[in-house]
Amino acid sequence: MHFPDNAFGDPFDIAHLPLRRPADGYAVQMLDTDRLLDRNSGDFLPVRSPALQALFPDFASAHDAAGNWVRHHCPAADTHRLAIVPASFDPVLERHVLIYGVLCGQP
Repeated sequence: MHFPDNAFGDPFDIAHLPLRRPADGYAVQMLDTDRLLDRNSGDFLPVRSPALQALFPDFASAHDAAGNWVRHHCPAADTHRLAIVPASFDPVLERHVLIYGVLCGQP
């Protein structure tokens, strides 16, 4: 199953976003939650989880990971509730940070 470039939000380049807090990478967020896709386990973990490794180096890598998760977990691909977002890791708090906070699935 192929997913269009904008299946998980419009493609973006972190370097060109006007962010109040710098982003360290791209993350796949489950909408309406503070959970991000862990690169190691393939599960969604809370941002406060010490096991979480959620940062992808580019949009394409995050897109591929999101697509793989949907292929394995969603019977209907268009019901996935995933978005690719800018994120960072706070070494003091030792946790990931959602730059935009928890995104809602419905406006």
